Formats: sequence, C-alpha cells, structure tokens
Amino acid sequence: MKNDILARRYAKALFVVGKEENALDDYAETLQAFAGLYAGTPEVVDGLTNRMYPADVRLKVMQGIVKSAKVSPIMGNFLNLLAEKGRANVLPEITASFQAMVDEERNICHGTVVSSTELSPALQKKTKETLEKITGKQVVLTAEIDSSILGGIIAKVGDLVLDGSIKTQLEGLKESIKGSE
Repeated sequence: MKNDILARRYAKALFVVGKEENALDDYAETLQAFAGLYAGTPEVVDGLTNRMYPADVRLKVMQGIVKSAKVSPIMGNFLNLLAEKGRANVLPEITASFQAMVDEERNICHGTVVSSTELSPALQKKTKETLEKITGKQVVLTAEIDSSILGGIIAKVGDLVLDGSIKTQLEGLKESIKGSE
C-alpha cells in the first residue's frame, strides 16, 4: 500500500513534466524498458536496492544504466533521483501508475476477451467496438483462450464484466433447477 502511494506521487510528478515537454510516449517507453530490466535482471535489483552497498554505489549503478541506455536528461535525472532516494524498488509500480495516467489522459482503457477458441479478427473487432460504445473510451483488447468456459466469451474492461460463456449459463440453469425443487 505504501509503495502504491509513493508510486503515484512519483508518477504524477513525471506525468506533469512529460505533459509539459510533450514526451509522455517517450517517458512511458523508457519506464517500461527500465521496469522490464528491473523485473528481469536480479543483478540490477541487487545493485539498486541492496542496503549492504553504500548509497553512492547504488546511485552509481543507476547512473551507469542510465548512461548506457542514453535516455533523455529529464528521465535520467528522474531515474537517478529514484536511486538517490532509495526508491528504485518502486520502479515497477511507478511505471504502472504512469501508464494508467497516460491512458486516462488519452481516454484509453484496457480490456480482455476470454473465449474457448481463438476469435476471428472480425469478431475481435466487433467485440472491441461494442466495448468502446459501452465504456465511451478507446479499448485496447487482449484476447485469451480458456477452454474451460466451453463456449461464448467473457469480456472484461475495468470493473465491467460481460459474461456470455456457456459455463456460466449452465451454472445459472443448474441453480434455477435446484431452486425450483
């Protein structure tokens, strides 16, 4: 919980600067790359967060990564600030918060459509258009396959869940038969 609050604060500060600089996409891309490096490389995590290393050594690790990545000066300062303040461990949460802010600014939401088999491109497009009408936002849709739903689809966007799966319909039928006995 504490990390989420910190992440939002750092992300908001970077978002404001990114908006002023018209560099939201660049900042989001850089954060994604650094969060991926952080999540995928235990040595980087150790070098940036291990309290057994002096603070100046942890800062030099970040400075070395920033220099080799050739990021913008503002992003470099931001990432170095995280290392300096001992907040590099919050980088994945900052990235997620920042991306959520960018998506909100652009009226974009992310959704998932689950089906028992792969959906045709036409059906994916139709599902996306329907979800966009319902939410009033541009929907970025991710398709997943789950054979346990038997048929139909389950569409999720934010808090909205549209469950048209055969499995759910059968469970509802089962409950209504039990209730009538």
